Amino acid sequence: MNGKDYYKILGLGRDAGKDDIKKAYRELAHKYHPDKNPGNKEAEDRFKEIAESYEILSDEKKRSDYDAGRLYAESAGAYGGGGFGGRDFSGFQGSDMGGGQGFSFSGDLGDIFNLFGGGGMGGTRTGRGGRRGQRGNDVEVNVNMSFDDALKGAEVPITITRTAACETCKGLGSAPGTLPETCPNCGGTGAVAESQGMFGISRPCPTCRGRGTIIQNPCPTCAGAGTLRTPKKIRVRIPPGVGDGSRIKFKGKGEPGASGGPSGDLHVVTKVEPHPYLGRNNSDITMELPLTYSEAALGTQVEIPTVDGRVKLKIPAGTQSGHKFRLRGKGAPRLKGKGHGDMIVTARLVVPEKLNKKQREAIEKLEAIEPKDLRAHLAP
Repeated sequence: MNGKDYYKILGLGRDAGKDDIKKAYRELAHKYHPDKNPGNKEAEDRFKEIAESYEILSDEKKRSDYDAGRLYAESAGAYGGGGFGGRDFSGFQGSDMGGGQGFSFSGDLGDIFNLFGGGGMGGTRTGRGGRRGQRGNDVEVNVNMSFDDALKGAEVPITITRTAACETCKGLGSAPGTLPETCPNCGGTGAVAESQGMFGISRPCPTCRGRGTIIQNPCPTCAGAGTLRTPKKIRVRIPPGVGDGSRIKFKGKGEPGASGGPSGDLHVVTKVEPHPYLGRNNSDITMELPLTYSEAALGTQVEIPTVDGRVKLKIPAGTQSGHKFRLRGKGAPRLKGKGHGDMIVTARLVVPEKLNKKQREAIEKLEAIEPKDLRAHLAP
């Protein structure tokens, strides 16, 4: 039993007859039908409760089980300061087992252990006996970003496809103005029992596929599913410092949950375009700085770009090709932690592929005065 008072929802007493139930349902369903209250969430929820109440109370077997379950729960609540109050006893039915009292069970086996042992295989139902809501699926999308936007952060538009309740039928699956009907095979329980000794083990009803209802007039929009896969455009904020392949999680932005369960998460994977001359190594930014022979030999001062604008870098005389200069705090923002990484500038000596006459003459003069023992250590 899910804790709802179906008689109270329809404004009836427990001795109400079939005609009273039908009359109350028609009046309330007409008043709260989604077609008459477009966009009113409260009216929509009220309509669903009314439909659920009528489905139980208009069926003799389901009403009998419901009444018996409430009576059992109320009487059990007199023991131990509350006892079994609020439990779902609609799956238990009395049976004659050769002179002794037994029972058949059409719910989950975990409920037996929850009921008599307080744990075991629990976790499939809530404390009030109802099915625990199912968490929605996670959604993953890729976003393309420029190198600069990845460093600075940006708000980017994305399109995600999610399962959502059909707006036409408000998630009921039946055409507007109609309601799902109780499954004739399982009587609306969504399960059929198979005898297994003293237990009646249940399995999903093959007729309604465990839903408990069948739809005679399917919704023209969702074809009776009650849900639709629809694209939705949203904008998300990508934090500064992401790199190629970074995963950003947005909690609760994924698929909506079922039966009141929480929504899944949205995972955004960044694809960062390469930069013409800058690179990334985690939070460090890398760059190769071309230098001529004279600049490396004599020293110079060059202007280079950084995340904070252009700065001047002093190149000492005698700088060797491959030497690394570290500019503290001039790298990318750290995603996990404070501050920025560094900028690593690597000197690269550029040797001209072709020389003009003056260049050749100058280098030949230099060669004549250069030391001749640079490779002495390589001698045999």
